[in-house]
Parts: sequence; structure tokens; C-alpha cells
Amino acid sequence: MALKEKIVSFERALNRLKETYTEAINNRGNRYFPIFRDSALQRFDFTVETLWKGVKAFLLEVEGVECRSPKGCMRELFSAGYLNEDETTKLLYMINDRNLTSHTYREEIADEIFSRIGNYIQLMEKVLKVLKSGADEKGA
Repeated sequence: MALKEKIVSFERALNRLKETYTEAINNRGNRYFPIFRDSALQRFDFTVETLWKGVKAFLLEVEGVECRSPKGCMRELFSAGYLNEDETTKLLYMINDRNLTSHTYREEIADEIFSRIGNYIQLMEKVLKVLKSGADEKGA
């Protein structure tokens, strides 16, 4: 899949994550909240997957840098000057949280990760802007 297609896929996934996250927040405190929270967690997992694959394609096509793992790609994006240290650290924590989503049968883990999704959405929006502007500048 070409870089632009990966960026579009990431953007779509991010928009769906925002929708499900908003629904979960709007249903906090009622009996449907766990269903919406779990849906948001599934979308979070998928969105992080599309994010790192978009970053991987971006780094290869725009910077000529090959990365092979989600964390490696975030570190390379930092090394290339697209992110600051704080953003990179938060992205690495986000990937750790994404890896924990397989343990969401434990309510406390699900609630902890869900509580951070709002901040992660803002961070992913920043990465999306980086990918879009960098791809446009390089004509990728």
C-alpha cells in the first residue's frame, strides 16, 4: 500500500476511534459503558496498528529509513526531527498500552488504558499532521 493510502487508513481509524471514545465518555456511569469502553479499546488497538504502519511507510518513502517495529519507528521519527522527546516518550507508552489491550479482561487494566485514550488521540492527531505535511512536501 502506498504512503498516501496508509495515511488515509490511519486517518479513518483515528476518526472511528474518536467516535467510539466519545460514545464511551457519553455513556460513562450507565450500564452500557463497559460495552462502549471495550469498543474504544478495540479501536485504539487497530488505530495504533495503522499509525505505526503509516509511520513505517513514511520513514521509508520520505526519509529512506527502514524500521521494523512500532517502537523502532517512533524512535526513528524522533531521530529524523519530526517529534520532540516528550512526544516520543508518550508514543512509546501508548504502544505499551496497546500491547496490554490483550489483557482487557481485567477491568482495572481496561479502565487505566481507557483513561489515557483522550491524550493519545491528541498525540495521534499530531503524528497524522506530521505524516500528511511531510508526505506533501516530498510529493510522496
